[in-house]
Amino acid sequence: MSIAYNYAQQTPAAGFLAKPQQLLIDGRRVPSAAGRTFKSLNPATEQVIATIAEGNEFDVDHAVAAARRAFEGRWRTMRAAERGHILLKWAELLKQHADEIVELESLDAGKPIAAVLRQDFPAALDTLTYYAGWADKISGDVIATRDDALTYTVREPVGVVAAIVPWNFPLMIGMWKLAPALASGCTVVMKPAELTSLSALRVGELAHEAGLPPGVLNIVPGPGRTVGDALVNHPDVDKVTFTGSPGVGRGIMKGAAGNFKRVSLELGGKSANVIFADADLDAASKAAAAGIFFNAGQVCSAGSRVLVQEAVYDEVVERLAARAKALRMGDPLDRATALGPVISEKQMKSILDYVDIGQKEGALLITGGERVGSRGYFISPAVFANVKHEMRISQEEIFGPVVSVIRFKDEADALRIANGTAYSLAAGVWSRDIGRVQRFAKRARAGTVWINTYGYTDVRMPWGGERDSGLGREHGTAAIENFTEPKAVWMNLNV
Repeated sequence: MSIAYNYAQQTPAAGFLAKPQQLLIDGRRVPSAAGRTFKSLNPATEQVIATIAEGNEFDVDHAVAAARRAFEGRWRTMRAAERGHILLKWAELLKQHADEIVELESLDAGKPIAAVLRQDFPAALDTLTYYAGWADKISGDVIATRDDALTYTVREPVGVVAAIVPWNFPLMIGMWKLAPALASGCTVVMKPAELTSLSALRVGELAHEAGLPPGVLNIVPGPGRTVGDALVNHPDVDKVTFTGSPGVGRGIMKGAAGNFKRVSLELGGKSANVIFADADLDAASKAAAAGIFFNAGQVCSAGSRVLVQEAVYDEVVERLAARAKALRMGDPLDRATALGPVISEKQMKSILDYVDIGQKEGALLITGGERVGSRGYFISPAVFANVKHEMRISQEEIFGPVVSVIRFKDEADALRIANGTAYSLAAGVWSRDIGRVQRFAKRARAGTVWINTYGYTDVRMPWGGERDSGLGREHGTAAIENFTEPKAVWMNLNV
């Protein structure tokens, strides 16, 4: 199979991509201190689409100093309602530049543009407007303690935040961090993923156009081993919010210990999607396929383990394989494309290695699991049957379009297998038995449980996990708590 491309010469993002992409520090686009740059590749074509300034520890120092000045200055003392108005103006500018931002996200991350239009961009916009509304509603409590005192609490911004964003949903997850931090009165130094820095830089430009004061939002692209480490270890950073791998998360916790930074981590997943024999098999199979093949499986909460009760196991395997074969793979800018490439050659090789591992372990590869074409990092969606719970493809996060279908006998067996990994981000369960699904939801080790559906998120609902899936929660009121500190105040009434 070959992938056809038909790029127009002038597109909404053409003007932005024609410029060298510099850092954003203290309200200005500036070159890196060392003058170094790196190339951003389109994973669908392997072609260079932009040259980006590569930050280092000196740029991080500059950015953190700017963020500290902005925090101690106008941003912290600004009326909360005015902060909210700036965020709403920013949201309006995002809507005005939607075509450009969506195209940048599709080109840079290899994401099908239809999916960015349907999910990523609307979710980012919803997050920004939601927290813009929160800006003047962050409050404390009056607490009755004693008659001769007025005792109350206030919530104050935590300070300078380092936001480290992954490559799989750069626009959406970036906004999950920026919007609540800024609404809370914090300032931010953001490190976008080296592989997907473009949408962050454009969105940052629009933030300043909306009236964000200099230094409130700074963006320093570059490698995690330099920019990320410098942020985590910086003595003037008060909080780190990170989405990525468990290994990097452990390193962040060690680095943050230097000045006891607050840390929130959303890490990996090996989520179980459990289908009982009495489920609506058509709906369950459709959702299970979407739950693993969406974004080429590069989703922390991907339902990469589909657990199926013995009586319907073969039927579900057949349905999943049929859906995998029917997915349209192709040019991400084609709105009919359902499956784009994975992010990089390194990721592609890792996924293909897992396909080999699965076969060597004795699992049966029903379909897919091969590179498609000679240009771009495309992998045909893979369905493994006869997977044993103990196999590596069942236990380790592959982060690609590979699903392991595992048999189970009964409710207890399903729960044992579902909870039998180091991860606890999400789980799904399908059954018409309302008692069964409620029992499963109660006992599943997961931050989110979907019942007779799979994969939905909303900024109003808490999001996160435990164990190797991280600590803390994003979204809703939990995100406001992430970026604020409670302060207790005692006032003597007898003075």
